[in-house]
Amino acid sequence: MNYCDKSIEILRRTRDGNDLAPHHLKLVEIAVNGWLSEAGEVAFDELYQSVLNGYKPPWHCGVEHVIKDHEGYIYWRGIRIEHFTYRSYEDEARATRRLGAACLHLETAGQPISFNNYSNALKEIP
Repeated sequence: MNYCDKSIEILRRTRDGNDLAPHHLKLVEIAVNGWLSEAGEVAFDELYQSVLNGYKPPWHCGVEHVIKDHEGYIYWRGIRIEHFTYRSYEDEARATRRLGAACLHLETAGQPISFNNYSNALKEIP
């Protein structure tokens, strides 16, 4: 299979790319346009194999149970919590770690995860 065929299969298996992490969808775009570097070819083949084996999006900024969709919304265990727009990865990673800590705090306290509860919990997280 060529990159276009693999890309079609990736999109078919991920609800037209809606289930892909934003950087993985970008990788598919780069592949279709023929702009893959050697490292990109390896990453694309890894993505393709991952999709064939039941793709799960990676945790956002490495924070467990946090994912980000294509519109910038942040989810904790599938519950939409917040919208992030940061200029730097460092700022976004810091905010993501705080979000994860606040949501974990809520879970530990037995409180439901919601935007309002998250906002209040942030006041308790350094």
